[in-house]
Amino acid sequence: MDYNKIYKQKLISAKEAAKLVKSGDYVDYSWGVLAPHDFDEAFAKEITSLNDIVVRGGVELEKYKIFDADEKNEHFVYNSWHSLGVIRKLAGEGRAFYSPLKYSELPKYYRTSIRKPNVFVTQASPMDEHGYFNFGVSASHLYAAIENSDIVIIEVNKKVPRGLGGYENCVHIKEVDYIIEGSNPEMIALGKPQPSDLDKEVAKFVVEELVDGACLQIGIGGLPTAIGNEIAKSDLKDLGVHTEMYVDSFVELSKAGIITGKKKNIDRGRQVYAFAAGSKELYDFIDNNEELCASPVDYCNGIEQISALDNFMSINSALEIDLNGTVSAESSGIKHISGSGGALDFMLGAYNSKGGKSFVTLHSSRVDKKGKRHSNIVPTLIPGTQPTGCRANTHYIATEYGMVNLKGQSLWERTEKLISIAHPEFRDELIKEAEKMRIWRKSNK
Repeated sequence: MDYNKIYKQKLISAKEAAKLVKSGDYVDYSWGVLAPHDFDEAFAKEITSLNDIVVRGGVELEKYKIFDADEKNEHFVYNSWHSLGVIRKLAGEGRAFYSPLKYSELPKYYRTSIRKPNVFVTQASPMDEHGYFNFGVSASHLYAAIENSDIVIIEVNKKVPRGLGGYENCVHIKEVDYIIEGSNPEMIALGKPQPSDLDKEVAKFVVEELVDGACLQIGIGGLPTAIGNEIAKSDLKDLGVHTEMYVDSFVELSKAGIITGKKKNIDRGRQVYAFAAGSKELYDFIDNNEELCASPVDYCNGIEQISALDNFMSINSALEIDLNGTVSAESSGIKHISGSGGALDFMLGAYNSKGGKSFVTLHSSRVDKKGKRHSNIVPTLIPGTQPTGCRANTHYIATEYGMVNLKGQSLWERTEKLISIAHPEFRDELIKEAEKMRIWRKSNK
């Protein structure tokens, strides 16, 4: 079969691709760094001539042109599966909406639960000699979406790294309807987070609990970066990776020889991930790297897969935790901050793993713009705050004041442990509130 001939037959311009969208359509903008670029610019010029459009995406790393073209959102609504800073601001303005989910279920959503996309568009690497376009830097749920879309458009970008090793990380030209030869923009690079002194203090407590051969899941941000830095300075060896998001910390540890995957009892020697975002160094490391394993999120985040990995260490961050042990990483009251992602899957999977541990990390307090300090360990979450992990699922909690294990602990024991790692300024106040809630034993004070 002459794939190059088929390729040429399916070539269209971004302008022509944008005109394929009709009023009332659902348009999917891929995921993370693979969100369309040229299509978005062309679609922005068409959006005001259409009505009742629904655009879906997730892990948005830039503000799309369609938002500037339709500033009052009279012609489209945007739904995000996992909204970061850009969409968080738009959500605060009522211009974008979060779609709650347990991330591991997203492929199933596309196959069984939600309205299928009328148009699905993603960036991908150029077609190989076998007719495949690779989207392994954001395998996530993309193949499930492609399978269930009316029109599939690939925006070719020569800068997209080829993520190898897994499955559902590419699509064959026979399954593609149209191809845009894009302008090849640089991959969106994220600055490497700079850990604070508090991050470094929290990280030390977590790293003390890790063991040789442990399999890691960590996220992005100051705290996870600090943990990666502490691991790099430690004597730990033969660590493995099975994670939702592939971040720069893994690159650093791989190049230092600390990550080998030799002790993994599943996917031995492979670093499994659902999507990636970070520096140019990270994208270069991923490109054609057989050590990595780009896989759909129902595999990466599936509780069964996580549980089956021995010594699995899940490390996630939180905004607040209440004295019951309920974890919030999504909102502050009704103010949307982020999606839940795979936090609950990893919390449950890590605890069920033989030798596994689930860590939730946070600073004990925060200081607002007016200079007032607030405790991040609170009696109860304020109304509107969305819980990410319920109290029965919480394992280890770490702040800069220490680490505690809440599994199997009664409410008074949890309260005592959590107050012990709260900021000292708030401990007496938390005890008073715990007494009112009848979860404090007076003999403890």
